[in-house]
Amino acid sequence: MQAVDQRLVRREARLIQLFDPPFDHSALNPGYIKGYIPGVRENGGQYTHGAIWTAMAFALLGKSEKAWELFTLLNPVHHGGTPEQIATYKVEPYVAAADVYAVEPHTGRGGWTWYTGSAGWMYRLLVETLLGVHLENNHIRLEPRFAPGWNSYKVHYRYQQTVYHITIMRVGHEPDAQAGLVLDGQSLEGSAIPLTNDLAEHFAELRIP
Repeated sequence: MQAVDQRLVRREARLIQLFDPPFDHSALNPGYIKGYIPGVRENGGQYTHGAIWTAMAFALLGKSEKAWELFTLLNPVHHGGTPEQIATYKVEPYVAAADVYAVEPHTGRGGWTWYTGSAGWMYRLLVETLLGVHLENNHIRLEPRFAPGWNSYKVHYRYQQTVYHITIMRVGHEPDAQAGLVLDGQSLEGSAIPLTNDLAEHFAELRIP
């Protein structure tokens, strides 16, 4: 992963390449990807599926700050914040793109947009890996990874016709700081909230030291 960070994460271009250098004039034949021009799609561009898995991998290694940084690079909103960015990206900055070109003169240009595969993985990166909300067997298991500068955030989860309001917060190390999970005023063991479709509103807090 250190090599990925050094060789494939292109912070100045706001992209993460699939590999480098692209296949071009070599005798090696990796298959159909060589049919793309260098730096486009799977031929050494950003293939967004793989780029998202890179952010997930850093998160699972305990490098939450780097994972959030890479999510920021991948977030299409951050490719359309200025006229210059829009002129470079050239596609909709409000949907996931399957790829971003990585070789001049098209570096930073978005490719196939409205790509549901990449959108689905980006949703999982944000909700499951970073915010740490996992649906498992009629429970929500919480495994949050705070973004830099965050001390708390809220998740409103609808289970069938029942809404759970979940607050996740850091607490200090003072003697009176109460860590742990509380649901409707009752302490729970572990970090999983049981889900019941009783049509009532429920309030949960996970306090992390």
